Amino acid sequence: MDLYALNPFADDPHRHPIWEMLVARDIEAFLACDWTMVESDFAADRFLGIDGKASGNPDDWCITFPTLDSYRDSWLAGAEDFRKRARVETAKASVFGATRLTEIEIAGDRALAHKKFDGLVPMRDGTADVLNWQSIYTLTRVGGSWKLTGFIGYLPYPMPEVQT
Repeated sequence: MDLYALNPFADDPHRHPIWEMLVARDIEAFLACDWTMVESDFAADRFLGIDGKASGNPDDWCITFPTLDSYRDSWLAGAEDFRKRARVETAKASVFGATRLTEIEIAGDRALAHKKFDGLVPMRDGTADVLNWQSIYTLTRVGGSWKLTGFIGYLPYPMPEVQT
């Protein structure tokens, strides 16, 4: 089965391209260590990346990627490190299997997408990378196409209950 067939928004012309961008193209580009595959998905002049530091407490979150260039550099370093350590023959299926994007809210030309990671990726040394976090992406429609404007990432999954 084609892994892209997992897009739950096959019949939704607005959400389908967002899923393709944030799941299919992002995973393919990351595994290939090829930023050029995703570079045009961003609105660089509006980008802001917030690291949730694996905390459910917003007081712990910080601006780690104030520019798209800073995010790109970190993304490429992470992709290269992953490529060196992962089992090539199982990496793609493992990453796709651990990734879920089923919630996309659209309000006019703005969107909010909730991407969750929950699974294991076998490494060459016999260990496994644990994918267990979520990211919330902001997007805007520019010239008829969806562009990423930022994210709050590396949040715990599932999020802890808020105590009142």
